[in-house]
Amino acid sequence: MMGDTYYTIGMAGHIDHGKTTLTKALTNVDTDRLKEEKERSISIEAGYAPLHTEDGTHVSIVDVPGHERFIRQMIAGVAGIDLVVLVVAADEGVMPQTQEHLEILQFLGIKRCLVAVTKIDRVDEELQELVGSDIKEALSGTIFSEAEMVYVDSVSGKGVEELRSAIFSALKQVEFRDRFGSFRLPIDQVFTVQGQGTIVRGTIYEGVIHQGSSLTVLPAGKKVRARTIQVHHEDVQEARAGQRTAVNITGMDREQVNRGDVLVASNHFLVSKTIDVAVRLVDDMQHPIKQRAPIKLHIGTSEVMGKIVFFDRNEAQTSQDEILCQLRLEGEVVVRRGDRFIIRRPTPVETIGGGWVIDPKGEKYRFGAKTAEMLEQKKAGTPEDLIAAVLNEHTLLNEQQIIQYTSLDKSVVSTALNRGIQSKRFIPAEKKFVLTSTFEKGKNEIEEIVVNYQLQHPMRPGVNKAELRQNLQDTFPKSFIDFVITEMLELGIINQQEQYLSTADFRQHLPPRWKARLDEIIGQLKEDGLQVRKWEEYFVGTPLPEAMIGELKSYLLQTEQAYALTDDMIIDQQVFLEAVKKLRKMTDETFGLQDVKRAWDVSRKYMIPLLELLDQWGWTTREEGNRRWLLSENR
Repeated sequence: MMGDTYYTIGMAGHIDHGKTTLTKALTNVDTDRLKEEKERSISIEAGYAPLHTEDGTHVSIVDVPGHERFIRQMIAGVAGIDLVVLVVAADEGVMPQTQEHLEILQFLGIKRCLVAVTKIDRVDEELQELVGSDIKEALSGTIFSEAEMVYVDSVSGKGVEELRSAIFSALKQVEFRDRFGSFRLPIDQVFTVQGQGTIVRGTIYEGVIHQGSSLTVLPAGKKVRARTIQVHHEDVQEARAGQRTAVNITGMDREQVNRGDVLVASNHFLVSKTIDVAVRLVDDMQHPIKQRAPIKLHIGTSEVMGKIVFFDRNEAQTSQDEILCQLRLEGEVVVRRGDRFIIRRPTPVETIGGGWVIDPKGEKYRFGAKTAEMLEQKKAGTPEDLIAAVLNEHTLLNEQQIIQYTSLDKSVVSTALNRGIQSKRFIPAEKKFVLTSTFEKGKNEIEEIVVNYQLQHPMRPGVNKAELRQNLQDTFPKSFIDFVITEMLELGIINQQEQYLSTADFRQHLPPRWKARLDEIIGQLKEDGLQVRKWEEYFVGTPLPEAMIGELKSYLLQTEQAYALTDDMIIDQQVFLEAVKKLRKMTDETFGLQDVKRAWDVSRKYMIPLLELLDQWGWTTREEGNRRWLLSENR
């Protein structure tokens, strides 16, 4: 359902063609937020605005800078989007930057596009038709050749609702991002807020982030924690793939985090300076690109200098096919196989191509046909690679599902699965299969939740299994969570007591902060003997939080340091056992209330619940108004 997913829409196009005004007409948000932008009337950084919908669909619109000087922000802004709205002004038509944006959008793998022809009130119908023909010609031969065209005027509002409807129709066809993948957020903004510390912002590529999550900032490898999370300036408990998100992190200062860094929640992301890639070149490059020529790589929100290394040619200017080559970089980037990128020439400045990552951890290879053949094989991927890709997307699949998703023959899948299991790349999960890396991620997240719960609630037996499932249900399928829990129990990493899970070495205990006060209350309960007070009365006048009343009671009952007499009274275990021993010695096999009165010297208020406790433990039974011992005198 659309209402359960999150989308990002990019507004792309030439400077002054009305992207910011159109964004405001759709969202009522002015994305020109920087003072410098107001003064110069151009967009420098990408601005984001929420598009509110009646059906609960969550949509962010990113107003991407259009000026050529700010092309790097345009690449960073568009890299996380699901749908692009290409904005072309009716009074100017297709411009050089419009063409460049079109190429970049295709290189980045954006599949869906709408065209908004703006400023239509400035031209007559004949000119509108000419502009429409101009746009169709520019789109012909591209993947956007069938893009729907909507004519709008943002100032008068003409056509704005039609564009809104077209956007929602197009989004219904979009495959939304992988919320079950490992969390990844490429950072495009870093700033500080007084009293809160470091804030990072970006669009979540995949996965889910929860408030309090332990995270890592790459490539530095520094551990941080998500103190708070915001989506469009509203605090949320979690954020998912496709959402524009700000995270208040603890553990790193503002000066230690940079645009282009990546916030992740697992150790499965590679940091690399050498990547094998498949590149397509632009159609009208001004000069050929020579072997080992300097390039600037734009990937995610990173911007890194490097050089391009060919293995089957010494220069390239045009190519209908993908060129398989290598990028050797001056700085580290965080990439996965399949990630899209743009490469530009530093001088003269121009976009020369784009493509996708074949192998994020390339090595130095010899020039020649042998290397070119090896890269072709890498590009196609081994059967294990293809299986790993679908398992990364769907988490847990049986053999039949893997065959369907990979289109591989059954015998090939069976052989690849066996090889993957032997190499410990895959794990069999009953009749299904899972990536070892995904299993490790699930195991680490479960262990983290259990440990954090124990730190927060040391008097409880552990985290409720149903609660743990609920915490992880947006990250992993339920069947996968149950499989990992079962494996962790078998491995002895965690224990299960009734419905509660805890680490193997955990023992319920009093929280250190309140231990002295709580020990005092336990001592008072013991001193009161059989004639205890109502439980709440022990806390009167203490600085203990109200929550401790129920917490300590549950702890004492669960660890059998005390027994429940009534709903509001408990009794110390040793006191009760000593009283039972005394009563057994002073009575015959059958005894009445008067015998109990002589032994215990308590009122009926305590006598009846104490005797019922004896019955409950199976030490006595009621018999014709009296009680008979089921407990021998020696026990």
